[in-house]
Amino acid sequence: MTTATLPGTLSLGLSRGATELREFFRQKENLIFTVSLPALLMLLLGTVYVKEPAAAQMFAASMIGAGIISTSFVGLGMSVVADREDGTLKRLRGTPMPFTSYFIGKIILVFVSSLVEAVLLMVVAVLRFDVELPSTAGKWLTFGWVFALGVISCSLIGVALSSIAKSTRSAAGVLNLPYIVLQFLSGVFIMQMALPESLRTVGSFFPLKWVCQGFRSVFALNDDYAVMEAAGSWELGKIALVLGAWTIVGLVLVSRTFKWSNTSR
Repeated sequence: MTTATLPGTLSLGLSRGATELREFFRQKENLIFTVSLPALLMLLLGTVYVKEPAAAQMFAASMIGAGIISTSFVGLGMSVVADREDGTLKRLRGTPMPFTSYFIGKIILVFVSSLVEAVLLMVVAVLRFDVELPSTAGKWLTFGWVFALGVISCSLIGVALSSIAKSTRSAAGVLNLPYIVLQFLSGVFIMQMALPESLRTVGSFFPLKWVCQGFRSVFALNDDYAVMEAAGSWELGKIALVLGAWTIVGLVLVSRTFKWSNTSR
């Protein structure tokens, strides 16, 4: 008698990712809100505050970073809370699917939705604010690794923090509050050089600051604009180290805090 071989962790994760994407694109209201909100904020705030090309480049880069963090940190965190609240996680626990496969599926969803969101933001930036897109392979390579590390690290942090929330209603406060505060401390709406040193220091502990700084290095018209950063340089090596460290911290936190239901781990 031949024993059937169970699918591996990766194949289960890819299958779960396909399911997540189907559900996401079927929920048209959620899709439109998630993808278009950062673009609407860019359009409104940029129209008010952006008055010159250089400022447009920096503002667009920061908004792309903030949009990606919104999708990975806030969006994914709330999605996990919703799955826990409606019993999806509890049902999945009774199947052969390990947590790793579930998380792979969520990461696939976040990567695709973040990419769609980033493309929409770049389209708005080019059409409305005449932003120039990166013109070299090196710039796009930097965009790629900052994007990947930002999505992964912030997704892990969002999943870990989601264990605090007992419902989707409370998750909105748990996840949105730190995200909104960090936007002001990370150079999204206000350049870090304009902030008091104490606030710059607080912002530098979290991924959002480094993701936005990495994207500003990509969209800057030239490297002279690095003097506007807190350290006076782009610090690409430090960006990779900080985001890599947060990825490790996120993995540890998720392994210790993840719950399949609100009553048990």
